Amino acid sequence: MKNLDVLQQKKAEIQNKMVEAIKNDDTQAFSEAFEEFTNILQEAVMAEAQGLVQAADNQILAGRGVRVLTSEERKYYERVIDAMKSNNPKQALSGFDDVLPKTVINEIFEDITENHPLLEAINFQNAEALVEYLYSTMDGRFKATWGKLCSSITEELSSTFHKLNFGQNKLSAFIPVCKAMLDLGPEWLDRYVRAILYEAIANGLEDGILNGRGETPNVGTSFYEPIGMIRDLTNYNVNNGYAAKATVPVSDFGPGSYGGLIAQLAVGANGLNRTVGEVLLVCNPVDYYTKIMPAIMFQQPDGTWVSRFPYPTRVVQSAYMTQGKAVLGIASRYLAVLGTGRDGRIEYSDEYKFLEDERTYLVKLYGTGRPLDNTSFLYLDISGLKPYHPVVRVADYVDARLGDIEIEDEKGNAVNIGFNENIHYYAASIGDVESAGDRNVLSLVVTPNDDNATIVVKAGSTTVSPSNGEYAITLTAGQNVIVITSSVEGKTEAYVLIVTYTPIIN
Repeated sequence: MKNLDVLQQKKAEIQNKMVEAIKNDDTQAFSEAFEEFTNILQEAVMAEAQGLVQAADNQILAGRGVRVLTSEERKYYERVIDAMKSNNPKQALSGFDDVLPKTVINEIFEDITENHPLLEAINFQNAEALVEYLYSTMDGRFKATWGKLCSSITEELSSTFHKLNFGQNKLSAFIPVCKAMLDLGPEWLDRYVRAILYEAIANGLEDGILNGRGETPNVGTSFYEPIGMIRDLTNYNVNNGYAAKATVPVSDFGPGSYGGLIAQLAVGANGLNRTVGEVLLVCNPVDYYTKIMPAIMFQQPDGTWVSRFPYPTRVVQSAYMTQGKAVLGIASRYLAVLGTGRDGRIEYSDEYKFLEDERTYLVKLYGTGRPLDNTSFLYLDISGLKPYHPVVRVADYVDARLGDIEIEDEKGNAVNIGFNENIHYYAASIGDVESAGDRNVLSLVVTPNDDNATIVVKAGSTTVSPSNGEYAITLTAGQNVIVITSSVEGKTEAYVLIVTYTPIIN
């Protein structure tokens, strides 16, 4: 017989199978992995129940890890068990109107936030039986103006509040229950149901929070997902949902490069600057050990190794983050909402058939999520991230840094990026002025500190050749990634410029 310790050891292996099945769109492999998990879980719960079958006292049950049910929960599970044991469970459940008690969902929420760092870090809300949620995109402050009180101020404040509807975004969990488990009683059925829901919700939400495409109501291509951290809120397609943001190449986590990235997060969508007390970095587990850790580890004079980011950073590993990529952002600026909705009932399902002594039931939970604005998260390309090496400079060291980067739009208007030779990441916006006309050509002038430096400018994957000392770059709508490298005697410095181009239709 298996126990919960064995389950914990095998959980990671089975989860990896599920992730691979999802990536490969292999329904059969996913079904087999899920069946394997439920079988292990059932055996573990039954084994534990048999060892405690005589422990009827609530204090003993609680002391041994079995949650004591409320009167509402006990009544609910007793009714479910009666329906499951009937000869026609589908008919018995057809008039079963009791919604899964909110205390059960609250317990699942606590388990999720304690054991899944990503879900613990973000703004995770339990909406219980609601299907709409009101939220604000502001950073906790409003920009007021001096003058007479008028309706325009009220309208400005009201415009920052939005309604999040998650009535169609369902997380469906199939729960195979063997008939022998029904005889264990409400406490053990509750434990099993919560364990299944915990895994289903945690994995479904984690994938959606990172990679979700949003909603597309088109027939044939419709899907209802959260909007992931990697998505561009300004780039929506009715067939494909929200497109992924342009990735920002990052070669090191030095103070200059890392500070430049965080500086981008410090400017809200409303143009106001905001303080960033801590940043969230989400990466694939393999990347953490092969890229992130070498980039932040350095050896002290006494031989010991220390791990340190140049700014307070919370690192979260997720199997749902693509290898070679990472997300950097403000955790509290992602809102995830989950509730039972008005139809949070256990239903009988004919979709999946397992063993003859098992019956499959379905629980539908409603939820969704989205970044509060488009500037709270950056999508990083860390495939070229280099290990940390201390730089010791002497008087005649080779300086491959740039002395200046100047940019102008095609109308000759200078765009100030606040250049600093020690900061390697910059962001700018072009074309967001009313009646400005088309400004999709950017003029770039690069000045190296060393006249012998070799300069290479790439717009995306295209190398741009200079003309009379200037680089002309044609912008596309959305984010444009421009990488400038300067090389001198084998030393190379890379600067990243993200230009967001918004076409103006006059």
